[in-house]
Amino acid sequence: MKPEGHPSLNDVCFLDIGTGRRFLTKSTMKSPRKETIDGQEHFVIVRDVTMDSHPAYTGEKRIVDTAGRVEKFTTKFKRVTAKK
Repeated sequence: MKPEGHPSLNDVCFLDIGTGRRFLTKSTMKSPRKETIDGQEHFVIVRDVTMDSHPAYTGEKRIVDTAGRVEKFTTKFKRVTAKK
């Protein structure tokens, strides 16, 4: 196989903004931001949600305002049917 046909594998640090936790791994992703960790240079990829902060993994329950959503839908639907 041709050597230029494969992407390069880089040392990457995924940073969870919500928890501040870092995940060191290898990836083909790159970032303009770099950081030296344990003597090796890593590309830093910032993420809003990871397995460390996602409610499905943490067991955190979130309350959803369903009454507000239903009211918004009915008022929007009334406006659409009134135009016809």
